[in-house]
Amino acid sequence: MEKKDKIRLGLAIGTLGIVYGDIGTSPLYVMKSIVASNGGLNHVSEDYIIGSLSLIFWTLTLLTSIKYVIIALRADNHGEGGIFSLYALVRKRGKWLIIPAMIGGAALLADGVLTPAVTVTSAIEGLEEIPTFEALFTGNTTLIVIIVIVILSCIFFMQRYGTMFIGRIFGPTMLIWFSILGILGIINILGDLSIFRAFSPYYAVELLFSDQNKAGFLILGSVFLATTGAEALYSDLGHVGRKNIYITWPFVKVCLILNYFGQGAWILSLKKIDDPFVNPFFQSMPEPFIMYGVLIATLAAIIASQSLITGAYTLVSEAIALNLLPRLNIRYPSETKGQVYIPAVTGVLWIACVGVVLYFQDSSHMEAAYGLSITVTMLMTTILLFQFLLQKGFSVITTTAILMTFGVLEFAFFISSAAKFMHGGFVAVIIAVVIMALMYIWFTGYYIKSKLVKSVPIKKFIPSLTKLKDDGAYPKFAHNLVYLTSNRNPARVEHAVMASILDKRPKRADVYWFVNVQVVDGPYAAYYTVESFDTDFVVRVQLKLGFRVEQDINVFLHQIAKDLISKGKLAQQKRKYSTVTNRTLGDFCFVLVQDELSTEADLTNWQRSIMKMKLFIKRFTTSPESWFGLEYSDVQLENVPLYLSKKKTRKIREVN
Repeated sequence: MEKKDKIRLGLAIGTLGIVYGDIGTSPLYVMKSIVASNGGLNHVSEDYIIGSLSLIFWTLTLLTSIKYVIIALRADNHGEGGIFSLYALVRKRGKWLIIPAMIGGAALLADGVLTPAVTVTSAIEGLEEIPTFEALFTGNTTLIVIIVIVILSCIFFMQRYGTMFIGRIFGPTMLIWFSILGILGIINILGDLSIFRAFSPYYAVELLFSDQNKAGFLILGSVFLATTGAEALYSDLGHVGRKNIYITWPFVKVCLILNYFGQGAWILSLKKIDDPFVNPFFQSMPEPFIMYGVLIATLAAIIASQSLITGAYTLVSEAIALNLLPRLNIRYPSETKGQVYIPAVTGVLWIACVGVVLYFQDSSHMEAAYGLSITVTMLMTTILLFQFLLQKGFSVITTTAILMTFGVLEFAFFISSAAKFMHGGFVAVIIAVVIMALMYIWFTGYYIKSKLVKSVPIKKFIPSLTKLKDDGAYPKFAHNLVYLTSNRNPARVEHAVMASILDKRPKRADVYWFVNVQVVDGPYAAYYTVESFDTDFVVRVQLKLGFRVEQDINVFLHQIAKDLISKGKLAQQKRKYSTVTNRTLGDFCFVLVQDELSTEADLTNWQRSIMKMKLFIKRFTTSPESWFGLEYSDVQLENVPLYLSKKKTRKIREVN
């Protein structure tokens, strides 16, 4: 994190490629949507355009600059950002905070499906604005859809190489993109400097109540599209560092504002237009430049998709560690912290994006679905930020004022975006509800299981383990026998663990290890505690790892064993046969006890349904061996039933 927080030219340019793709491509469709919502270019007035630009400017200022760049970036969890990192910081303030965290996370992941679809489609539709290609692409929806799907497929394929690789490629492209946005804006603004009246909030407020605004307050649904990338900016904090966002955001914002104002000036310069539904972004360009504009817009749209995909990886990996989502295979393409790649997420997002493109066919319909889910995420982030500021010692008056300011503003955007529900917004809602349901099942199942599992004190079984260890009548099962336990109490383990050692085929070993892995709030924390119960052969290990640390239990346990041997707390384990000279550690055998729902479990019908769904979902997730880094270790799997209280067993009698 320290390296990423240093301000360097290369890192700053890379930040442009990783963080700003979503918000940076908003000029492709924001003014187009605002004009279309009022009936087209023939139905907009000077006051309407000035008021719309004022709404855009103050939305970017209040939500993106103040809320996210100034306030939210300070709410980092050891350098990591995003709604789940924020929840990890404040979850001790109340169990109910899991609700806004789950809702906000699900909505943001739903937005990750829509962003690639709408941005890439908007860029490719720019081909219709080029006179040379007008006959080929105008009305040819099928061709545009095919091109979009091919581009989306390439984007998702590139994810396996990591975001720093992508940042090195996309960073310079986004530098060019924002420079072009600013230059084009300046060219159009020079024709009408009166456009700068839009800096006054008076015109924004006036437009909301003006008769010239046919959409009324619902115009906010289109205006909000200008700031949809703000939440992704916060989620990508861990990928680039806070200072790199601080140094690049002023440049990005200036270029965006110049381009929006330039589009507005171009619209005001029109005397008569045959097609009232053209895209001001492309038409405001000099005609010879439109072809190059479409090309660079397509590249920027690809980068916008990358921003949301990167944010999705961060969200999912954090949700897994917080027991909100099932375990998935997580890969680390580079040695740089924060760089993750989740194949399952890539596959699901790709399928969903392609489905959205095939369903909506064009960007105008996609825009109706776009933005609704992200307003929900912003509202949930505001609730968590309120708790964070209180936790940091800010006064109740100050934090309440911040909550009310952003809460009212975002609720207004939510209501205006909710009007899009029947016009496509239901797609975003369905996606978010599915993700939310998955989170609820997994999180609730985790707590139901914690009530079902019976635990026992380890000390009670020390005499039995001592006898078994010294009983030569049984062959040695392993030098080191390791059980992973979910019980965080350092003095206890699950009854099923002791039953596996003593009640099944007795497992004789030199050392019995009981290891619990606890995910802590610090993303890169890695430390442990040990309890040996006054023995040199029973070790209870509490591993505390950050939510971004790979759980390579085999590696960690070998390190811990060597530490204990060096301190004299474990005897050296001499091996007669080994490829390593003077090896002081014996073999390790890991026993993973897997849960199966028993018919004898004392559960309500609802709890039983939750557990059945959780265990069903578990079949499609990564294996415990893979998750705990034990793919190349000696692993034994044992299935045990989950039960709370046993029913009376019926007696059976012999008949002649």
